[in-house]
Amino acid sequence: MKMQCKTSRIVNTFLLLLFLGLTLSACGFSGLQDGFSRALMNQSDPETVREALPAYLVMTDAMIEADPKNIGRLSTGAELYSAFTTLFQHEPARARLLADRARSYGEQAFCLRAAVDCDLAKLDFMKFSEVLTTFDDDDVSVLLSYATGWLVWADTHRDDWAVVAGLPKVQAALERIVVLKENFRYGAAHNYLGILKSLRPPSLGGEPEEAMAHFERALELSDGRNLSARTDYAEYYARLIYDRKLHDRLLNEVLQMPAQAPELTLINSLAKRRARLLLDSAEDYF
Repeated sequence: MKMQCKTSRIVNTFLLLLFLGLTLSACGFSGLQDGFSRALMNQSDPETVREALPAYLVMTDAMIEADPKNIGRLSTGAELYSAFTTLFQHEPARARLLADRARSYGEQAFCLRAAVDCDLAKLDFMKFSEVLTTFDDDDVSVLLSYATGWLVWADTHRDDWAVVAGLPKVQAALERIVVLKENFRYGAAHNYLGILKSLRPPSLGGEPEEAMAHFERALELSDGRNLSARTDYAEYYARLIYDRKLHDRLLNEVLQMPAQAPELTLINSLAKRRARLLLDSAEDYF
Protein backbone atom coordinates (compact mmCIF):
# COMPACT_ATOMS: atom_id res chain seq x y z
CA MET A 1 0.00 0.00 0.00
CA LYS A 2 2.83 2.43 0.86
CA MET A 3 4.51 1.68 -2.45
CA GLN A 4 1.25 2.34 -4.33
CA CYS A 5 0.80 5.68 -2.55
CA LYS A 6 4.38 6.68 -3.27
CA THR A 7 4.02 5.71 -6.91
CA SER A 8 0.79 7.72 -7.15
CA ARG A 9 2.53 10.82 -5.77
CA ILE A 10 5.38 10.41 -8.24
CA VAL A 11 2.96 10.08 -11.14
CA ASN A 12 1.02 13.15 -10.02
CA THR A 13 4.23 15.16 -9.71
CA PHE A 14 5.36 14.02 -13.15
CA LEU A 15 2.04 15.00 -14.70
CA LEU A 16 2.17 18.42 -13.09
CA LEU A 17 5.71 19.01 -14.38
CA LEU A 18 4.63 17.82 -17.81
CA PHE A 19 1.72 20.27 -17.80
CA LEU A 20 4.02 23.09 -16.76
CA GLY A 21 6.54 22.17 -19.40
CA LEU A 22 3.93 22.16 -22.11
CA THR A 23 2.66 25.57 -21.06
CA LEU A 24 5.85 27.60 -21.05
CA SER A 25 4.61 29.38 -24.14
CA ALA A 26 1.23 31.03 -24.64
CA CYS A 27 0.55 28.84 -27.66
CA GLY A 28 1.30 25.69 -25.70
CA PHE A 29 -1.03 26.75 -22.95
CA SER A 30 -3.81 27.61 -25.36
CA GLY A 31 -3.55 24.26 -27.13
CA LEU A 32 -3.44 22.25 -23.91
CA GLN A 33 -6.22 24.35 -22.42
CA ASP A 34 -8.57 23.66 -25.32
CA GLY A 35 -7.67 19.98 -25.51
CA PHE A 36 -8.01 19.44 -21.78
CA SER A 37 -11.36 21.20 -21.64
CA ARG A 38 -12.73 18.98 -24.38
CA ALA A 39 -11.34 15.84 -22.75
CA LEU A 40 -12.84 16.90 -19.43
CA MET A 41 -16.31 17.45 -20.83
CA ASN A 42 -16.19 14.18 -22.80
CA GLN A 43 -15.26 12.09 -19.75
CA SER A 44 -18.00 9.71 -18.61
CA ASP A 45 -16.54 8.94 -15.17
CA PRO A 46 -16.78 11.89 -12.73
CA GLU A 47 -14.36 10.18 -10.33
CA THR A 48 -11.64 10.16 -12.98
CA VAL A 49 -12.14 13.89 -13.41
CA ARG A 50 -12.07 14.38 -9.66
CA GLU A 51 -8.69 12.65 -9.42
CA ALA A 52 -7.14 14.26 -12.49
CA LEU A 53 -8.30 17.86 -12.24
CA PRO A 54 -6.32 19.13 -9.20
CA ALA A 55 -3.00 19.17 -11.07
CA TYR A 56 -4.55 21.19 -13.86
CA LEU A 57 -6.10 23.61 -11.39
CA VAL A 58 -2.70 24.26 -9.83
CA MET A 59 -1.22 24.77 -13.28
CA THR A 60 -4.01 27.20 -14.16
CA ASP A 61 -3.35 29.13 -10.94
CA ALA A 62 0.33 29.36 -11.87
CA MET A 63 -0.44 30.62 -15.37
CA ILE A 64 -2.81 33.25 -13.98
CA GLU A 65 -0.18 34.43 -11.51
CA ALA A 66 2.25 34.75 -14.41
CA ASP A 67 -0.23 36.91 -16.33
CA PRO A 68 -2.91 38.16 -13.90
CA LYS A 69 -4.58 40.38 -16.49
CA ASN A 70 -5.16 37.63 -19.02
CA ILE A 71 -8.95 37.53 -19.34
CA GLY A 72 -9.01 34.17 -21.10
CA ARG A 73 -7.02 32.45 -18.38
CA LEU A 74 -9.15 33.98 -15.64
CA SER A 75 -12.35 32.86 -17.35
CA THR A 76 -10.98 29.34 -17.77
CA GLY A 77 -9.94 29.30 -14.12
CA ALA A 78 -13.44 30.33 -13.05
CA GLU A 79 -15.05 27.58 -15.10
CA LEU A 80 -12.62 24.87 -13.97
CA TYR A 81 -13.04 25.74 -10.30
CA SER A 82 -16.81 25.90 -10.77
CA ALA A 83 -16.80 22.43 -12.31
CA PHE A 84 -14.56 20.99 -9.62
CA THR A 85 -16.70 22.45 -6.85
CA THR A 86 -19.66 20.37 -8.04
CA LEU A 87 -17.60 17.22 -7.46
CA PHE A 88 -17.10 18.10 -3.79
CA GLN A 89 -20.64 18.92 -2.69
CA HIS A 90 -20.31 16.25 -0.01
CA GLU A 91 -17.36 18.17 1.51
CA PRO A 92 -18.90 21.60 2.31
CA ALA A 93 -15.76 23.24 3.71
CA ARG A 94 -13.66 22.30 0.70
CA ALA A 95 -16.44 23.18 -1.72
CA ARG A 96 -16.60 26.69 -0.23
CA LEU A 97 -12.87 27.21 -0.73
CA LEU A 98 -13.06 26.06 -4.35
CA ALA A 99 -16.12 28.23 -4.98
CA ASP A 100 -14.34 31.27 -3.54
CA ARG A 101 -11.65 30.88 -6.19
CA ALA A 102 -14.23 30.34 -8.94
CA ARG A 103 -16.05 33.55 -8.04
CA SER A 104 -12.83 35.53 -7.71
CA TYR A 105 -11.51 34.52 -11.12
CA GLY A 106 -14.89 35.14 -12.77
CA GLU A 107 -15.21 38.61 -11.28
CA GLN A 108 -11.63 39.54 -12.18
CA ALA A 109 -12.22 38.52 -15.81
CA PHE A 110 -15.45 40.53 -15.89
CA CYS A 111 -13.85 43.64 -14.41
CA LEU A 112 -10.83 43.53 -16.70
CA ARG A 113 -13.08 43.28 -19.75
CA ALA A 114 -15.34 46.06 -18.47
CA ALA A 115 -12.45 48.23 -17.21
CA VAL A 116 -14.27 49.03 -13.97
CA ASP A 117 -13.41 48.86 -10.29
CA CYS A 118 -13.37 45.16 -9.46
CA ASP A 119 -15.43 45.45 -6.29
CA LEU A 120 -18.64 44.35 -8.00
CA ALA A 121 -20.44 44.08 -4.67
CA LYS A 122 -20.24 47.86 -4.32
CA LEU A 123 -21.16 48.63 -7.94
CA ASP A 124 -24.80 49.73 -8.00
CA PHE A 125 -27.16 47.87 -10.30
CA MET A 126 -27.73 50.77 -12.69
CA LYS A 127 -24.01 51.18 -13.30
CA PHE A 128 -23.63 47.41 -13.63
CA SER A 129 -26.39 47.36 -16.25
CA GLU A 130 -24.65 50.13 -18.19
CA VAL A 131 -21.42 48.15 -18.15
CA LEU A 132 -23.20 45.08 -19.53
CA THR A 133 -24.20 46.99 -22.66
CA THR A 134 -20.50 47.26 -23.57
CA PHE A 135 -20.18 43.47 -23.79
CA ASP A 136 -20.59 42.01 -27.28
CA ASP A 137 -20.71 38.59 -28.95
CA ASP A 138 -17.04 37.94 -28.29
CA ASP A 139 -17.52 38.40 -24.54
CA VAL A 140 -20.16 35.77 -23.78
CA SER A 141 -17.59 33.37 -22.34
CA VAL A 142 -16.52 36.06 -19.87
CA LEU A 143 -20.12 36.70 -18.86
CA LEU A 144 -20.83 32.99 -18.43
CA SER A 145 -17.69 32.35 -16.37
CA TYR A 146 -18.65 35.26 -14.12
CA ALA A 147 -22.19 33.96 -13.71
CA THR A 148 -21.26 30.31 -13.12
CA GLY A 149 -18.51 31.23 -10.66
CA TRP A 150 -20.92 33.40 -8.72
CA LEU A 151 -23.73 30.82 -8.75
CA VAL A 152 -21.44 28.07 -7.50
CA TRP A 153 -20.26 30.43 -4.77
CA ALA A 154 -23.87 31.27 -3.86
CA ASP A 155 -24.75 27.59 -3.60
CA THR A 156 -21.94 27.02 -1.09
CA HIS A 157 -22.55 30.24 0.90
CA ARG A 158 -26.31 30.18 1.28
CA ASP A 159 -26.24 31.96 4.64
CA ASP A 160 -24.30 34.94 3.28
CA TRP A 161 -26.44 38.07 2.76
CA ALA A 162 -24.39 38.85 -0.37
CA VAL A 163 -26.15 35.99 -2.15
CA VAL A 164 -29.47 37.83 -2.21
CA ALA A 165 -27.81 41.16 -3.00
CA GLY A 166 -25.91 39.75 -5.97
CA LEU A 167 -28.70 37.79 -7.66
CA PRO A 168 -30.04 40.68 -9.80
CA LYS A 169 -26.58 41.31 -11.32
CA VAL A 170 -26.04 37.66 -12.16
CA GLN A 171 -29.49 37.46 -13.71
CA ALA A 172 -28.74 40.56 -15.78
CA ALA A 173 -25.46 39.03 -17.00
CA LEU A 174 -27.27 35.85 -18.07
CA GLU A 175 -29.96 37.85 -19.83
CA ARG A 176 -27.23 39.71 -21.72
CA ILE A 177 -25.88 36.37 -22.94
CA VAL A 178 -29.35 35.44 -24.18
CA VAL A 179 -29.48 38.70 -26.15
CA LEU A 180 -26.00 38.27 -27.61
CA LYS A 181 -25.77 34.52 -28.25
CA GLU A 182 -28.50 32.46 -26.62
CA ASN A 183 -27.23 29.15 -28.04
CA PHE A 184 -23.82 29.54 -26.37
CA ARG A 185 -22.87 26.34 -24.56
CA TYR A 186 -26.10 24.65 -25.57
CA GLY A 187 -28.29 27.35 -24.06
CA ALA A 188 -26.57 27.35 -20.66
CA ALA A 189 -27.76 30.89 -19.89
CA HIS A 190 -31.39 29.83 -20.31
CA ASN A 191 -30.83 26.90 -17.98
CA TYR A 192 -29.34 29.11 -15.26
CA LEU A 193 -32.12 31.66 -15.68
CA GLY A 194 -34.63 28.87 -15.23
CA ILE A 195 -32.97 27.97 -11.94
CA LEU A 196 -32.83 31.57 -10.72
CA LYS A 197 -36.49 32.18 -11.48
CA SER A 198 -37.47 28.99 -9.66
CA LEU A 199 -35.74 29.80 -6.39
CA ARG A 200 -38.79 31.49 -4.89
CA PRO A 201 -42.51 30.67 -5.03
CA PRO A 202 -44.81 33.16 -6.84
CA SER A 203 -46.00 34.60 -3.51
CA LEU A 204 -42.44 35.73 -2.77
CA GLY A 205 -41.63 37.12 -6.20
CA GLY A 206 -40.76 33.94 -8.05
CA GLU A 207 -41.46 33.65 -11.77
CA PRO A 208 -42.31 29.99 -12.44
CA GLU A 209 -43.87 30.58 -15.85
CA GLU A 210 -40.74 32.36 -17.07
CA ALA A 211 -38.62 29.65 -15.47
CA MET A 212 -40.48 26.98 -17.42
CA ALA A 213 -39.96 28.91 -20.67
CA HIS A 214 -36.21 29.14 -20.01
CA PHE A 215 -35.91 25.43 -19.27
CA GLU A 216 -37.87 24.52 -22.40
CA ARG A 217 -35.66 26.80 -24.49
CA ALA A 218 -32.51 25.27 -22.99
CA LEU A 219 -33.75 21.82 -23.98
CA GLU A 220 -34.56 23.06 -27.46
CA LEU A 221 -31.16 24.69 -27.98
CA SER A 222 -29.33 21.54 -26.90
CA ASP A 223 -31.63 19.36 -28.99
CA GLY A 224 -32.46 17.57 -25.76
CA ARG A 225 -28.88 16.31 -25.34
CA ASN A 226 -28.10 18.35 -22.21
CA LEU A 227 -29.53 16.06 -19.54
CA SER A 228 -28.63 18.52 -16.81
CA ALA A 229 -31.30 20.88 -18.14
CA ARG A 230 -33.92 18.18 -17.57
CA THR A 231 -32.64 17.43 -14.07
CA ASP A 232 -32.64 21.13 -13.17
CA TYR A 233 -36.11 21.51 -14.69
CA ALA A 234 -37.37 18.76 -12.39
CA GLU A 235 -35.51 19.81 -9.26
CA TYR A 236 -36.18 23.54 -9.38
CA TYR A 237 -39.38 24.04 -11.36
CA ALA A 238 -41.40 20.84 -10.95
CA ARG A 239 -40.70 20.70 -7.23
CA LEU A 240 -41.48 24.40 -6.84
CA ILE A 241 -44.99 23.95 -8.23
CA TYR A 242 -45.38 20.43 -6.80
CA ASP A 243 -45.89 18.77 -10.19
CA ARG A 244 -44.97 15.14 -9.45
CA LYS A 245 -45.98 13.93 -12.90
CA LEU A 246 -43.65 16.37 -14.69
CA HIS A 247 -40.91 15.76 -12.11
CA ASP A 248 -40.86 12.00 -12.59
CA ARG A 249 -41.24 12.16 -16.37
CA LEU A 250 -38.22 14.45 -16.76
CA LEU A 251 -36.03 12.40 -14.44
CA ASN A 252 -36.96 9.08 -16.02
CA GLU A 253 -36.11 10.55 -19.41
CA VAL A 254 -32.67 11.46 -18.04
CA LEU A 255 -32.11 7.90 -16.86
CA GLN A 256 -33.21 6.43 -20.17
CA MET A 257 -31.18 8.70 -22.45
CA PRO A 258 -27.48 8.12 -23.24
CA ALA A 259 -24.91 10.21 -21.39
CA GLN A 260 -22.51 10.35 -24.32
CA ALA A 261 -22.75 13.61 -26.27
CA PRO A 262 -20.03 15.95 -27.56
CA GLU A 263 -18.84 18.23 -24.73
CA LEU A 264 -21.75 17.12 -22.53
CA THR A 265 -20.79 13.61 -21.40
CA LEU A 266 -19.45 14.63 -17.98
CA ILE A 267 -22.40 16.93 -17.30
CA ASN A 268 -24.82 14.24 -18.40
CA SER A 269 -23.16 11.60 -16.22
CA LEU A 270 -23.53 13.84 -13.19
CA ALA A 271 -27.13 14.61 -14.19
CA LYS A 272 -27.94 10.89 -14.19
CA ARG A 273 -26.62 10.53 -10.66
CA ARG A 274 -28.67 13.49 -9.49
CA ALA A 275 -31.78 12.23 -11.28
CA ARG A 276 -31.59 8.94 -9.41
CA LEU A 277 -31.28 10.75 -6.06
CA LEU A 278 -34.19 13.05 -6.85
CA LEU A 279 -36.43 10.13 -7.81
CA ASP A 280 -35.47 8.26 -4.65
CA SER A 281 -36.44 11.26 -2.51
CA ALA A 282 -39.63 12.15 -4.43
CA GLU A 283 -41.96 10.19 -2.17
CA ASP A 284 -40.82 12.21 0.85
CA TYR A 285 -41.01 15.54 -1.03
CA PHE A 286 -44.41 15.37 -2.73
